[in-house]
Amino acid sequence: MPVTDKMLRLLPRRLKALLITHHELLRFAVVGGLAFVVTNVVGYALKLTVLSRQPLTALGIAVLVATIFSYVLSREWSFRTRGGRQRRHEAALFFLISAIAVGLNLVPLAISRYVLQLHVPEVGLLTQEIADYVSSFILGTLLGTVFRWWGFRKWVFPQADVRTPRGRRRAGTDALPEDRAA
Repeated sequence: MPVTDKMLRLLPRRLKALLITHHELLRFAVVGGLAFVVTNVVGYALKLTVLSRQPLTALGIAVLVATIFSYVLSREWSFRTRGGRQRRHEAALFFLISAIAVGLNLVPLAISRYVLQLHVPEVGLLTQEIADYVSSFILGTLLGTVFRWWGFRKWVFPQADVRTPRGRRRAGTDALPEDRAA
């Protein structure tokens, strides 16, 4: 019995029904949470070492690494039954939407640092770090996540129930050109 089935059994009936109804959003949130951890680990590893004077670059690289990670999990788990595009086209759209989201993710940090001047020597180091964290990892991530959810469902994975969980086409649907080549 899968772990998710065991966990769902423990929940109240109404909460279980809500989670089942919105399973795609829940999976997207789990992938986002994992990507958030990757962003934090990579971002702070870079910021505290080789990119200590370039927080925007450190954050941008961290978000890019997390985006690659999230593409794999999104395609194979969050949106595993959605599709409607050739894989190359889907990947290109995924990274385009994600690139726009990276830009959106950087906006709050840029405002904090360069408009509000929340950086050393204008403020103390602790204030700078708190402002950086809130603006980039909280506000920026929230802004980017909302945009990604909307963009992925609208353009990257537009059609529901066109792939089985293993990537095979459902009966009665036309195969995509990439499927015919196999």
